[in-house]
Amino acid sequence: MKKYFLLASIVILIMAAYVSSASAEEVNEADKVTGSASVGVFNRYIFRGYELSRDSVIIQPALTASYKGFSASMWGNIDTDENPTQSFVPDTEDQKSFNETDLTLSYTYAIDKLALTGGYIFYSTRYTNETEEVFVSATYDILLKPTLAIYRDITEYTGTYINFSVAHSLPVYKEITLDLGASAGYFAGSSNYWKTYERSTGTYTGDKYSAFHDGMIKAGFAIPVAKNAVIQPLVQYWFPLSDKAKRTVDGNSYNFNGKLDDTFVCGLNATVTF
Repeated sequence: MKKYFLLASIVILIMAAYVSSASAEEVNEADKVTGSASVGVFNRYIFRGYELSRDSVIIQPALTASYKGFSASMWGNIDTDENPTQSFVPDTEDQKSFNETDLTLSYTYAIDKLALTGGYIFYSTRYTNETEEVFVSATYDILLKPTLAIYRDITEYTGTYINFSVAHSLPVYKEITLDLGASAGYFAGSSNYWKTYERSTGTYTGDKYSAFHDGMIKAGFAIPVAKNAVIQPLVQYWFPLSDKAKRTVDGNSYNFNGKLDDTFVCGLNATVTF
């Protein structure tokens, strides 16, 4: 799958070169390439409620470029000390690992205050099989900016994940803002991978997992430190949304992918935009 990352790198580099070479006279504001580079440092990695790290420092670099509604982004996860969890089997236990790189390609179309997005995500993971998703989302630019997103795994772990989220920023001091947000997810597994644990058979032979899955609330500050640079200290609280999501049977997770726990994430993200 290296060709995917090579292609994405070329696209992003071409966009960045275009930005640096084009002058304001040559390019209209709407035609300019925009983008960002960021790095986050956190106490753990949570994905859709699943705990994918423990007792470690997590470093997450990202790079995004956008042009006329099209976007390409690359995101990575570096676990400085891989330790197993109920949802995570490390590729190198007790070692540092750059264990995930995600590529996202998308297009956004705006209709007044409504933004519609469709796209594709490739997950290159060292700790599990690589997989792919397609997604659509809709965001309405009113108070709380409600967003509904639907993701469909099309390769290894066939299933549908639906997420509804809201966000709001409050001015605190000068250009510093308090950023608040919350989300709720529903998951429905389609392939046999998602069969649930049955006491009668002592293994995963039950109905495919489907449930109100994960909830998350977050708060953080956006603090400008330069014209195009912001640092964001933040905290998140993740929790299961239903008994199914947190259920265990005879000490085994009801959901084959692991049960969800109440979990706090804290860290710092630094972003530069161009």
